[in-house]
Amino acid sequence: MRTRFGLIAIAAALGAAVFVSAAAAQDFAACTAVLKRDALKRGIAAATFEKAFKGLQPDPKILELQDAQPEFVTPLWDYIATLVDDERIADGRAMLAKHARELAAVERRFAVDRHVVVAVWGVETDYGRMRGTRPLVQSLATLSCAGRRQQAFRPELMAALTILDRGDVAPDHLTGSWAGAFGHTQFMPTTFLALAVDMDGDGHPDIVDSIFDALGSTANFLVKKGWDEAAPWGFEVTLPADLDTGDEGRRVKRPFAHWTKAGLRRVDGKALPAEGAAGLIRPAGNDGPAFLVTRNFDAAFAYNAATSYALAIVHLADRLRGGPPFGTPWPTDDPGLSRAERRELQRLLTARGYDVGVPDGAVGEKTRRAIADVQGKIGRTADGRPGRVVLEALRASR
Repeated sequence: MRTRFGLIAIAAALGAAVFVSAAAAQDFAACTAVLKRDALKRGIAAATFEKAFKGLQPDPKILELQDAQPEFVTPLWDYIATLVDDERIADGRAMLAKHARELAAVERRFAVDRHVVVAVWGVETDYGRMRGTRPLVQSLATLSCAGRRQQAFRPELMAALTILDRGDVAPDHLTGSWAGAFGHTQFMPTTFLALAVDMDGDGHPDIVDSIFDALGSTANFLVKKGWDEAAPWGFEVTLPADLDTGDEGRRVKRPFAHWTKAGLRRVDGKALPAEGAAGLIRPAGNDGPAFLVTRNFDAAFAYNAATSYALAIVHLADRLRGGPPFGTPWPTDDPGLSRAERRELQRLLTARGYDVGVPDGAVGEKTRRAIADVQGKIGRTADGRPGRVVLEALRASR
């Protein structure tokens, strides 16, 4: 089964016409029969399963996307530049004002700072604009029957079917990412069943059509993962030259007094707290920004297990409060671009005769090919990465 679906995915990657062969369809049908038996054992109604799977075929594209998560393949300075840009900060402040009543209720109930909750919303879906359009059951059925993590995704599929069976989310609204995350703040189905809350009082937790429920559910998640409203997430710090580099890591928590004695200082010049503990991380290496991070950072990390993701969440929350950008520059001669700058880059490429499609700031294959061509002409490595060097070169050649 894995081999056949793998060949289909390769064909998709090569741009060939994708179809499900008779053998692959037979394998998927056999897998579906197993899934149905499992669903019925879990108490999911047969009618719910049959309606969800009627005419369903696997989606080979899902298997490609499984190996290309941006948190792990994108340079950190690109990741932060896109997710914590002026647009997202301005939009987040607008959402804080628009949903002030709901956020106040969330703070009262869960004691999680509204800026952090809104930051999760902003990073996950750009405040609901990018929630994903893939049918969840199709995505999770594909991942449950093919690929390298089938046993991990089967409980998610069963949870999605349970959500449909309970009537929490309308079937045609249960769409999301390739991996099965859905709603304004992108819960996995098992997380939804465990932690989603009904804030608007309609009898159903619904993070798709109720922003109030989504914000409350996100706060509930953070609390369950150890968020402490009385503690900071951490601080950007400067390091002494003779620091013992073995004393590092998010999990290697030391009292703040230890770090003060070791010579660490906050970049804003303020003293480290007298109480509490934190771990030292340098996510971009020895020459980039350094951070002391507490259990609150770990709670953000639990949302999507990547240091880059957690850093984007807590940094966006700080910026929404009016805080500054990071004080230490990233260790690169080619900084990342905001979404506005990426759109400008695409417009400049179009003006030079490149076909990059609509200048929407989303860097796809056409844009990367055009960038690589420009990089080659200006003597840079032709990797197709959208950085400031190419943008400045295109600006200068107008």
